[in-house]
Amino acid sequence: MQTNPTYSIFPLGDNAILIDFGNELNESINQKLLEIFRKIKNQNMPGVLDVVPAYSSLTIHYDVMKIFEKAGGKTVFDIITDQVKKIVEDDIEISFEQNRKISIPVCYDEEFGPDLSYMANEKSLSIENIIQLHTAKTYRVYMIGFLPGFAYMGTVDQRIQMPRKENPRTNVEAGSVGIAGEQTGIYPLQSPGGWQIIGRTPVLLFNKEKTAPVLLQPEDEIKFFSISKHEFTNYQGRDS
Repeated sequence: MQTNPTYSIFPLGDNAILIDFGNELNESINQKLLEIFRKIKNQNMPGVLDVVPAYSSLTIHYDVMKIFEKAGGKTVFDIITDQVKKIVEDDIEISFEQNRKISIPVCYDEEFGPDLSYMANEKSLSIENIIQLHTAKTYRVYMIGFLPGFAYMGTVDQRIQMPRKENPRTNVEAGSVGIAGEQTGIYPLQSPGGWQIIGRTPVLLFNKEKTAPVLLQPEDEIKFFSISKHEFTNYQGRDS
C-alpha cells in the first residue's frame, strides 16, 4: 500500500476538473497518479469523457448534461469531485510490474547539438563531460505532451541542468534531444521549441503509420547512448 499524498481538486471551466498533487517532479507521486488514472479509466465512470495525466496532476473531462440528468440537486462539480475523492483516497495497491527499458541512440555531434558549446561554457564543463553526464542516468518518462509523442523525462544531473532558452527557436528538427531545467526530452516532430538542444536521435518517436504511433509511454525507463555521425546517417531502425 502507498500513503496518499496531499492533493487539491479544482474546476477547469464548466466541464473539467484538475486533481493536483503539487508542482514537483516526484517519482512516487507520479506513480500514484498513474495508478489513479488507470483506476478511473477502468471504472468507466458515467459521463467521464477523458482523463489526462501530467507530472503530478490529472485532468478529468466530462459531459455536463449527462451527469446533470442524475444530479439530484447536487452540482455536477460536486458529483464528480465526490466520485474522484473516493478513488484518490482509497489505498491503491501500486503495481510493481517491470517497466519497459528502452535504449535510444543519440548523436551529440555539434551539428545536431547547437547548444552544446553554450552549455559547456555556462557550466564550465567540456562537451565530453556533458555527453557523459547525460548518458550516465536512466530517465523515467513522467508524461507525454506538447507534441504527439513528446516524452518529458527526468531527472537530469544537476551539473547539466539548464533553463529554457529566453528566445525559443522557430524550428527544432525532429529527433532533437534537449534539456530544460531538470527535464530532458526528444522532439518527435519538427516544431518551434525553447529547450537547450544537445543532440539528435535517428529513432522515430512518432509514426502515424503504426497502430501504436507513439513510441514512449509514462513509466518507461530510458537510457541514452552516444553514436557517431556516421552511425546516425546509416542508422537502420529509423522506419522500424
